[in-house]
Amino acid sequence: MQSEQINYIPVFMQLVLAVGFVVSMIIISGKLGPKRSSENKDKNFECGIESVGNARIPFSVKYFLVAILFVLFDVEVIFLYPWAVNFKELGIEGMIKMIIFMMLLLVGFFYIIKKKALEWE
Repeated sequence: MQSEQINYIPVFMQLVLAVGFVVSMIIISGKLGPKRSSENKDKNFECGIESVGNARIPFSVKYFLVAILFVLFDVEVIFLYPWAVNFKELGIEGMIKMIIFMMLLLVGFFYIIKKKALEWE
């Protein structure tokens, strides 16, 4: 048990080093960076167009639905890469499991199309 825990010391050290580096760089840049402020620098800038009105207008739920569906299908496609790399080692069992996975993915995709979740009005 003791030897298995010792194997994680390099991982823990790297994690501490990475977090320490990020935190120290944020603190150092805040202390050493310029602190000049002006009316022109404090204005909101987006594409050269002056902002008008409140930025907190409600978005359509369809916008968020499309974003979530994109992330969902994008993550599912990521699962295809390890399968393709280990295709020969997985054999026919891996092929059957991937066919089941792809069929579930297609069922979900056709359900989304049937519900017209991807259509804008």
